[in-house]
Amino acid sequence: MAIIGTGNIGSRLAANFATGGQDFLLAGRDQEAARKIASDLEGHAEVVSVDEAVERAGVLVPAVWLDDFKQFIAQYGERLAGKVIVDPSNPVGADSDGNYRKVIGEQESSGQILAGLLPAGARLVKAFGTLSAPTLSAAARREPERAVQFYAADDAAAGDLVADLIRTGGYEPVRVGGLDQSIRIEMFGDLHEYGALGRVVTRSEALNAI
Repeated sequence: MAIIGTGNIGSRLAANFATGGQDFLLAGRDQEAARKIASDLEGHAEVVSVDEAVERAGVLVPAVWLDDFKQFIAQYGERLAGKVIVDPSNPVGADSDGNYRKVIGEQESSGQILAGLLPAGARLVKAFGTLSAPTLSAAARREPERAVQFYAADDAAAGDLVADLIRTGGYEPVRVGGLDQSIRIEMFGDLHEYGALGRVVTRSEALNAI
């Protein structure tokens, strides 16, 4: 498994996975930033180039903005066939007032857009983007009931792989359905922290919300 990206989400996912004992590859444009993150993770993260991450990992988590994710798919194309691609992206950008707005159509989801760009044989799972970066750190490994991370997957086996990663990261996985449900777990969706849900939920609360 590889995390590609060392920003707010990528660095927090890395910390959560390491705490859960998961070994993984860590790649990004800024190798120095990747090395700094890895130095705190007790040997669980191996810093590699993006090329090497794509070559070696069967599960790729590009923790990057939507446009960068599109460029990643365009650059690696057929090399992504046979891999599970995890999409934590939220299709938003800051406007002139500093408020976040969707950068795609109101009824569009980045999950479905990205899935449509992938080569045959690559399987996309929408996950890890339903909580803000600070919450992703703060809510991991809650007791007595774990907090939920939602995910969406068309492919059951790929979804199960990602559900295991969600557990390793300290959360309870709850599937909302196929990728046609991605919009619900993206920012402003009804199951997002910055949407109608508005907060972290337990499994029973999550199932009621779905």
